Amino acid sequence: LHTPMFFFLLNLALADLGSICTTVPKAMHNSLWNTSNISYTGCASQLFLIFFFISAEICLLTIMCYDRYVSICKPLHYGTLLGSRACAHMAAAAWASAFLNALMHTANTFSLPLCHGNALGQFFWEIPQILKLSCSHSNLRELGLIAVSVSLGLGCFVFIVFSYVQIFRAVLRIPSEQGRHKAFSTCLPHLAVVSLFVSTGIFTYLKPPSISSPSLDLALSVLYLVVPPALNPLIYSLR
Repeated sequence: LHTPMFFFLLNLALADLGSICTTVPKAMHNSLWNTSNISYTGCASQLFLIFFFISAEICLLTIMCYDRYVSICKPLHYGTLLGSRACAHMAAAAWASAFLNALMHTANTFSLPLCHGNALGQFFWEIPQILKLSCSHSNLRELGLIAVSVSLGLGCFVFIVFSYVQIFRAVLRIPSEQGRHKAFSTCLPHLAVVSLFVSTGIFTYLKPPSISSPSLDLALSVLYLVVPPALNPLIYSLR
């Protein structure tokens, strides 16, 4: 349990648990008690925690992909490249960058004046929905921050895809069919969850307003905020 894989799994489990606990309990409370109110402080806290745990998750998924790449493609250097100190530094960098990203977005979003009401067609506070309530031209600054975050997420996704190309090339050279099947059955679900998480998140924040609708926004939010954290325990633990 002290190997790098399980160390990163622990961090990923904490990020999944945090992202679920930030939105789902409040949504369940509102549904059971037939209410839809949340305080201003609760809004800011929810937005910060959502960005914090989502950013941490994509960073940790990228680090876990690097762990698999080193273990399969450079096994003789595994102890050097992924020692306990290196793993601790990578995990700390993931959480620190997630904290700074969340703090930057939260501070900038709640500095915008809201003049188009205070009701959102969503089960949690999300930046694209908040920008619809803003009447300030400074929301272009927030859109720029979103574009930067999406670019970083896309960069992580490109790194993951490139790493998996190298992994699959190495796996195909394994002489044992059972070994190849085991490697593919472990890698493909992880790649599917990463693809779902990144693609729906990018589409949610960069889709054109002409195709936006409350039902589509709700479905996309559930896909990238609820489904991947729910599937990760099945993929990484039960298998």
